Amino acid sequence: MYTQTGGAGAIATMKSVAELAHQFFVSLQLRVAIEVDRDALGCWMHLLFRRQHEAKFLSSFEKLGLTGLPHAVACARYHALSNAMGGVAVEYHEESAQKAWVRFRYPRWIHDGPALAAMPPEAGRGFLTGWYAQNGVSLGNPRLGYVCVSEDVSGYGLCGYFVEEAYDLSEDARLRFAPGEVPPPFDPADQPRPPAADWDAARLAKAERNYAAEYLRNGLPTLGEVLGQERMRQIALPAARLTGLQCWRKVVDAAGGEDGGPEGVAAVLAQLFAAAGDRVTLDGAQIETADMRLVRGMDAPARDDILAVWVEMIRGIVHGHRARMTLDVALHDHGATWQIGLADRPGMTPPQRKDPV
Repeated sequence: MYTQTGGAGAIATMKSVAELAHQFFVSLQLRVAIEVDRDALGCWMHLLFRRQHEAKFLSSFEKLGLTGLPHAVACARYHALSNAMGGVAVEYHEESAQKAWVRFRYPRWIHDGPALAAMPPEAGRGFLTGWYAQNGVSLGNPRLGYVCVSEDVSGYGLCGYFVEEAYDLSEDARLRFAPGEVPPPFDPADQPRPPAADWDAARLAKAERNYAAEYLRNGLPTLGEVLGQERMRQIALPAARLTGLQCWRKVVDAAGGEDGGPEGVAAVLAQLFAAAGDRVTLDGAQIETADMRLVRGMDAPARDDILAVWVEMIRGIVHGHRARMTLDVALHDHGATWQIGLADRPGMTPPQRKDPV
């Protein structure tokens, strides 16, 4: 049985798992916008954040110490705390018991790097309608809404406030836009923080990994609902391969590896899989993974789609190395056998892209 060593190396590798899931989510948004259309991207974001909201929002209140707080304050603190633990920079300001602000700082996690310049506003509107507009509904408070004063693609960043009005809000008033309103000045003393005793560096790294992985676990099934499973795979699998290719160096560096051959790559991947939460056995250039956390508790077809995407990401990591190598994968119930070998022939024939007619 392979056992990952603890300390800074394990934390760095766990962060590289988060980076893989994160960058795949960004690339998938771009491919949906380019290969389908902006409306499909907005619809997907709405469904995805609706699912995330239903799974995480109320169940995290006690864990984050929000139970019993005024609803506007609790919602703003929730977004500041949960996002910060996922590696997303968010500022918080409590103006009153009925009004509390959140301001997401650049660089934006959800549209990382230059991807922001190509992201249509429908993406941001989707997660506002899918999550922010639903907080009052989930809390059983018809007076609670969210006012957005600027959006990611506006050049001022996603910013706004939760407000509890003195009257019930209609469905279309739960999310309102008020461009031009300015948030209060940042005050470090205002910022909510998780209890230090409960959230050491290792637990925070695990929270960051889980935060990013949820966008993969929930993102593919919801995209399949929008596009159909076959079209979803046509878009997702190439995006996964490219994500692995782009991120291979970060994965290798985090694991303390080098640009080597099959056994060295297998050792790096064993660390990566262990950091992802799997049970791992390493034997030379072959790895066995079992109880894979990424698909734990999931059934087909969602499990199979996520495994297919994960395999393509790992294939990209393998093919990013200088040496030409092959990756053979045999999937079984919530696990896999990964065999890495040297390619038999020199040269490279890239896979041909097949755009839909």
